[in-house]
Amino acid sequence: ASDESMFEYLNVVSKMFDSEAEGYEFYNKYALEKGFSVRKSYVEWDGSNKYIILRKIVCSREGFHEEKHMKRKMEDRKRRPRSLTRVGCNAKLVITRQEETGRWFVKDFIDEHSHPLAPRDLSCLLRSHRRISDEQKADIADMEKCGIRKYRIMDILCFQYSGFDKVGCIKRDIYNFCHANKQETISAGDANTVIMHMMARRERDVDFFFKYLVDEHGHLKGLFWADSQSRLDYEAFGDVIVFDSTYRTNKYNLPFVPFVGLNHHRSTVIFGCGIISHETSQAYEWMLRTFSDCMAQKHPISVITDGDLAMQRAIRVVWPDSNHRLCIWHIQQNIVRHLHDDDVKEEFRSFIYDTSFIEEHEIKWIQFLQRNKVTSEESWLHQMYQMRKLWCAPYLEGRCFLGLSSNQRSESLNSVLHTHLEGKMSLFEMLEHYERCLASRRINEALQDVEALQSVPFTEENASPLEKHAATVFTPSVFKMVLWSIDAVSKCQIREILDGSEDSTYVVSKQERMDKKFGVRIEEQGGLLHRVSCSCRKLECAGTPCSHIFYILGILKQTILPSCCVPTRWTMNAKCAYAPTRKNQMYDYSVSLQRYRELRNCSHAASFKACHSDEDYHRLKMLLEAQHHGKQSSFEQADSKGSTNAQHNSIRFGPLMPHSEKVDKVLDPVHVPGRGAPKKRLQAKTKKSRSQNMCGYCKNPGHNRRKC
Repeated sequence: ASDESMFEYLNVVSKMFDSEAEGYEFYNKYALEKGFSVRKSYVEWDGSNKYIILRKIVCSREGFHEEKHMKRKMEDRKRRPRSLTRVGCNAKLVITRQEETGRWFVKDFIDEHSHPLAPRDLSCLLRSHRRISDEQKADIADMEKCGIRKYRIMDILCFQYSGFDKVGCIKRDIYNFCHANKQETISAGDANTVIMHMMARRERDVDFFFKYLVDEHGHLKGLFWADSQSRLDYEAFGDVIVFDSTYRTNKYNLPFVPFVGLNHHRSTVIFGCGIISHETSQAYEWMLRTFSDCMAQKHPISVITDGDLAMQRAIRVVWPDSNHRLCIWHIQQNIVRHLHDDDVKEEFRSFIYDTSFIEEHEIKWIQFLQRNKVTSEESWLHQMYQMRKLWCAPYLEGRCFLGLSSNQRSESLNSVLHTHLEGKMSLFEMLEHYERCLASRRINEALQDVEALQSVPFTEENASPLEKHAATVFTPSVFKMVLWSIDAVSKCQIREILDGSEDSTYVVSKQERMDKKFGVRIEEQGGLLHRVSCSCRKLECAGTPCSHIFYILGILKQTILPSCCVPTRWTMNAKCAYAPTRKNQMYDYSVSLQRYRELRNCSHAASFKACHSDEDYHRLKMLLEAQHHGKQSSFEQADSKGSTNAQHNSIRFGPLMPHSEKVDKVLDPVHVPGRGAPKKRLQAKTKKSRSQNMCGYCKNPGHNRRKC
């Protein structure tokens, strides 16, 4: 051996360590410089089996694979065998503990390898040199809670540390950590963890509502929850509800049912959410009754759903006085799916927007069914005829739906939920994803509130006083709808004035349809307009004044809109009686993690200021390094059996685990079969052998004419 290698050997064998962990860290750093990976091997305990007295650390390529795995046939294996990594390398470091001093010394050291070593730029990727630090784990947990994918997290870390070689881990390590963290979160059971989490939230917020249902075996089969802000939103905007079920949101295939509506900006607002095991009328009845209990028995004015029959029956039983309509978008899709004649399609679509009277509309239906010879009660046309009162315009005229004709609000929310939602998700992961979507909706509402408070929609200089007043009282999003009515004022003409003892009625029609007349009724009280209504009923249905009302108010030289024409739900005063809670209150973090976040933010600000000066840079770097290396962590000093893992696993890098002793054990839901066609085609029971090619010259199978 050369003098340099002898000096290196003597330097290693003369080392003394304060703990076994220190000896392992020394040999691991030595292996990093040389280009190999290490692992812990043989261990000896003292007579009482409490303390380790000898540890053997070997090269990761020491030993050989067991012979039983090497001789196994390929057809007997369930998966492809891994690459061989054990080549019988003899490199090792053996350290032992002195009983008198408690320190560790090197008993044996071999530095001869039977395999090529990795270069320095690649040795950081070997297994023993990859380790996710505690601060990285905390940041990774936060980024995953925000919906960032694992491969994106790796890209962010590489960018922050200026290269993959300085990160200390690879993408697979991040996947493994996130999976282990999720498994630890739901270690008490998926459904039980969700229930405990909601119990803990109700202890923090007395207005948080949730209710669950289990079957005779204790499996979860129904769940509904709504936080305090959702309940306040329903109090302000719960006149129209849209809800629909979505699938493939969790590994149990339970239908996910969000209840949504419109806020004062005509944006989607979420009132609550539920999970049911089966889409039966009994399950939906339980869901709607629970929703009513949550909202103090306040029933919605109108409901929009898809064509699910169980949902329709439940609404008729629980909310009999609420208006119910089917989603027009689903009907349009079913038209394409069930009807194949273009003329029949167009005639059927005309029933959706037909504005004739009910008697005339019924005659059209009878003629349509007779003309197309619809006699079977099982046909789709006959079923739609039976449900015509839920989607045809004459039956829905004058009912309040706020201008909504489909459940696109629910569908749009479902599409957002499906953006990062997978069929393999647990219930707790699905709950976290729902809370992220809920928080993003509330942030958007906050931005719209700021815009409405700090600005006024633009109006022309020659705009009417009513238009300028409408721009100040309505929110900007609603004012855009009001502008459509204001622009249509120029097409209106007054036909007749009917004066009464207490009111006056102005008969108005539009230029393109002079035969259709509307009556605008004006009631005065004390010389002021007390009530304004129109026979078109747009004010009652959509909540905004129609063009006929604007036209008559302009003739009467009114400069401001009467209070009856400005519903509170479309103004910034819609939620003035309720203090909004815009922050996400799902998670509760430990004191140490809260301190870490504060210190991290302070260190970021201080580091950015110090990087502009050499003196400040070196002073701050020395201070941080002294804090980082000055105190050794407790688990690195541990020598006793199991103490390392016990103390290290007690650290929680994400939110605190939900815990409540008041919860009975709830078992995970039973997987339910999904609706619709399966994702993959079922294979035949008897596989047919593929036919072989037949040669065109010799007529023998197995080849073609070119290879004959």
